Amino acid sequence: MANKHTIILMQTSQNKATRTFMDYDSISQAMDGICGLYERKLRELNPAIRNISYDIGDLYNFIDGLADMSALVYDHSIQAYLPYDRQWIKQRTLRHLQKLAH
Repeated sequence: MANKHTIILMQTSQNKATRTFMDYDSISQAMDGICGLYERKLRELNPAIRNISYDIGDLYNFIDGLADMSALVYDHSIQAYLPYDRQWIKQRTLRHLQKLAH
């Protein structure tokens, strides 16, 4: 699963103009990107706080608060992208953060 090109599709609000994507060389980098997106949002909302901390529930609330989020992960065996939903993204971010903690 290490070098699977991953595209994160997201829409931040009901306005279709907020649709965007981010692409990464691996699932792990994509999960880092999602965490980074949330951390930037936290800094934007709390500019006076130097050290911001959050737990997995906060990150899940952020992901659930988006109008839409999904992932496309390239599978070399079929030479195509496989779609994954918001629930899969939440599970993968948890696993990714757990690996970073150890």
